[in-house]
Amino acid sequence: MERSKYFITLILMFFVFNGIKASYKTDIYNAYISNNMNLWKKTIDEMNLQKPKSSDLRLELLNYQFGYIAWCIGNDKNDIAESYIEQGDINILILEKSSNNISLINSYKSAFYGYRIGLNKLKAPFIGPKSVECAKLAIKQDANNPYGYIQYANSQFYTPPVFGGSKKVALEYYKRAESLMAKNPEKIKNDWNYLSLLSMIAKAYTEIGEYENAKVYYAKTLKIEPNFLWVKNELYPNLLQKIK
Repeated sequence: MERSKYFITLILMFFVFNGIKASYKTDIYNAYISNNMNLWKKTIDEMNLQKPKSSDLRLELLNYQFGYIAWCIGNDKNDIAESYIEQGDINILILEKSSNNISLINSYKSAFYGYRIGLNKLKAPFIGPKSVECAKLAIKQDANNPYGYIQYANSQFYTPPVFGGSKKVALEYYKRAESLMAKNPEKIKNDWNYLSLLSMIAKAYTEIGEYENAKVYYAKTLKIEPNFLWVKNELYPNLLQKIK
C-alpha cells in the first residue's frame, strides 16, 4: 500500500513539474503574440524566484530574459533592461560552469553584448567585436545551433553598413537558422523564438527592398499564428502600405 502511494506521488510530481514547465512556454508565447509584456515580466520573475534551478530551467529563463530585454530597449525602458541584463549575466556565469550547452550560452553572450551597445552606442567599438566573436564561436561549437546564426545575423542587421553591417548577410544567416529550426517541428510549436525569427526575415527582406518576399514571410507567420498582433496590426500593414 505504501509503495502504491509512493508511486502515485511520483507520478503526480512528474505531471505537476512538467505542467509547470509547459506553462512557462505557453505564458511567454501568449505574452509575445498579444504584446502582453506584463505577463512576460511576471513569468520570468516567478521563474527567477525558483530555488534551486536546474540548468534546463536556467537556460529557459535566460531565453525569456533575452526576449524581454530586447523589448525593454526597443521601448526606451533602459533602466528595466539594465536590471534584467544583470540577472541574465548571473545566469550565463552559472551556466558556463554547469551546462554542457556551451554553444547556446555563447549565443546569449553575443546577444547581451549587443544589448549593452543598444543601451550605449559609444560602447560599440569596444564590445561590438566581442558580440560578433561570441556568435561565430557559437556556430563553430555547434553548427546545428540556430541561435548562433540568429545572433550573427542580428550583429549584421543592426550594425550600420559603414561599420561592416549588411542586411543581405543578416538575411542569409536568419534563413540558415530558419532551416535548422524547421527540422524540429514539435520544438518550434508555440515557440516565440520561431515567430520572432520569421518576423526578422520579413523585416530583412523589407530593408533590402524585396517586398514580395517580405510579404510571403508575413503571410507565413500569420498562417502559423493568426493572432500575432505585432505582425497583424503593425508590420504587415506597414509593408502593404509600402507596396502601394
